[in-house]
Amino acid sequence: MSDYETIIYKVDGTAATITMNRPDRLNGIVNTMMRELYDCLNQVARDNSIRVVQFTGAGKGFCPGADLKANTAGEAQEPNKSEYFHISTLLHEMPKITVAAINGACAGAGFGWACACDLRYAAASATFNSAFLGVAISGDMGGPWTLPRIIGAQKARELYFMPGKFSAGEAEQMGLVARTFDDETFRDEMSAIMKRLANSAPLAVGEMKKNFVNAESMSLRDYIELETERHSRVGKSADTKEAFLAFVEKREPNFQGR
Repeated sequence: MSDYETIIYKVDGTAATITMNRPDRLNGIVNTMMRELYDCLNQVARDNSIRVVQFTGAGKGFCPGADLKANTAGEAQEPNKSEYFHISTLLHEMPKITVAAINGACAGAGFGWACACDLRYAAASATFNSAFLGVAISGDMGGPWTLPRIIGAQKARELYFMPGKFSAGEAEQMGLVARTFDDETFRDEMSAIMKRLANSAPLAVGEMKKNFVNAESMSLRDYIELETERHSRVGKSADTKEAFLAFVEKREPNFQGR
């Protein structure tokens, strides 16, 4: 496990948590954070022991996008690389369940990263904003690709073309987040969700994630051919046999990832 300056990476069994860690700036993005997130997510994507990844922020913010204060003040930053903008690709495509635990302000690139995750949950006090047009930029991190698939094309365009803050309750109502939780219980609720997901059968989780990703670009006929092959292959695994036996014996299954 690597040491990072701007993020915290922790593993608990089969669950990983990546925490953006610049709480004094509400986790505003600088180039070092981009590099560290890209590096960390690549490590997670290759780690077969990880089944689920929680993506969250330290302190009172999730991620408000770029640290504009650092940019306008001319603070020295390391060079950025174009591949770092594929953080969204990693969150969306890696064969793990990615979960955005949105604990505060979520805007700009942070908004794009949240949209790239498989699941999104929010604390009641969290706020959202696409934000890009508010600072006269066209945007990054894939939001116009991911967001219409979550809430529909027209609403996604409205959120980008007419940016403004909206609440966690509004985000839940439009289907952007799956659920909101009281601030006081948010971390406990997320721990319970992560525990449930982390106990899932790893082979089935990985192949199911691939199913969703592949379905975005395939015809139904071609997709079903691929889905059926995976279904048949996973169904012959030791984990599936264990799940069937555990169901009959009314106990929790013990998955081995094979």
